[in-house]
Amino acid sequence: MKRTIITLVAGSFFLTACQKNHDMKPPAEPCVLQVDNPAGRSYTSGSIAEVSYTHATCGLLPLSSKNYWVYEDSVYVNGVFNRVQMDTLRMVKSYQSSPDNLIWWKTSSIEIGLPDMLYASDSAIFQASYRMFSTDPILDAKKEYGLFTGDSTRYLTSFEDYAAMGRSVKCSYPIVTRAGSFEDCILFEKKAPGFRLDQVYLKPGIGVVRYSWQEAVGSPTFKTRQISTLVSVHFE
Repeated sequence: MKRTIITLVAGSFFLTACQKNHDMKPPAEPCVLQVDNPAGRSYTSGSIAEVSYTHATCGLLPLSSKNYWVYEDSVYVNGVFNRVQMDTLRMVKSYQSSPDNLIWWKTSSIEIGLPDMLYASDSAIFQASYRMFSTDPILDAKKEYGLFTGDSTRYLTSFEDYAAMGRSVKCSYPIVTRAGSFEDCILFEKKAPGFRLDQVYLKPGIGVVRYSWQEAVGSPTFKTRQISTLVSVHFE
């Protein structure tokens, strides 16, 4: 009888632990919810400055200098599998723009489908990138990904100076990774025929859970360059 009780208690603890790992929800810590839409704004070098931001910002992405995401990357050369490597995504710097006082984050230099400098609101992810062919260092803000009504939507986007079509789809199937199985993800796809195809699977409130990058430079056929899947996350 004792053995049965111990077994049931141990089993209950194991199931509870698995459920907590499966949910992977950020702790209910106070954070700053950013809701502004900066799309179309431009910032000069003097109006966006590096700051030591010690709080967390929450919304579509939970961003903080203490948070990080670990990925397993399958790397391909000319479409042929080459190796597996591990990468960690962190927010390495924070910036504040004026006069809107938004907090922007600089990501560590890994390819995971997110902008190098990003701002996340409660419904969208924005990037700030330097204006091409400008004699002055001007950062232009534009929406990279965002929530939408309906099950899917299409829009015009780009890979820097390459025109591309964007497609956003609400996933009706789970995205399975080593970090767990994620429901209600959104696929953000960016495609420039004859150049590049990116697919970003995002779980709102968690981050990118799967990412694939294909290229077709000099060929009409896309060839895989990288497939990354989430291994673990750390939120504070």
